[in-house]
Amino acid sequence: MPGYVKTRLIPALGAEGAALLYMRLLQQSVELVMAADLSPVQLWSAPDSTHAFFQQLASQYDLRLCDQSGADLGERMCGAADRALKESDAVLLIGADCPLLSAAHLAQALQWLMDGEDAVLGPAEDGGYVLLGLRQNSAALFEDMSWGGDQVLEITRRRLAGLGWHWQELEPLWDIDRPVDLERWQQQNR
Repeated sequence: MPGYVKTRLIPALGAEGAALLYMRLLQQSVELVMAADLSPVQLWSAPDSTHAFFQQLASQYDLRLCDQSGADLGERMCGAADRALKESDAVLLIGADCPLLSAAHLAQALQWLMDGEDAVLGPAEDGGYVLLGLRQNSAALFEDMSWGGDQVLEITRRRLAGLGWHWQELEPLWDIDRPVDLERWQQQNR
């Protein structure tokens, strides 16, 4: 919905343009995870899954729509991980804004989890992460986090260590959060 997604890109694209970009990135992300064919796929939607675009994706792909709930991104991700881990041995949480995330990254993360790692991080160059894989969940990973800040990755590492969990990390990738990221992506796609 215009004004609710990719808000840091609104100055460069306008609210409608940022929403259209998000839809394009989400479509690509869904295509990626479906083509990887590693596990069942859940698409966690906000404010709910009734939006026509989410419904279109659900009719086009074998995925399950789920409604996000929670006061912030951390609560929403924690809730999604809790629910997924009730049905599966592991969960990979990804956003829709990392065009470099590949099926190989997803497969590697899932393999590390199946080999016994408690977590997998996919670092983002901007100090966040593009993937979080879990075999168990803890609200400590998501509470009191300045989402979108440049310390999310480092804080998450410290929290994983504080929990005594073992984890692996994928190679750092970049995502599309800021106008400079958008320029980088546009140059790559010329």
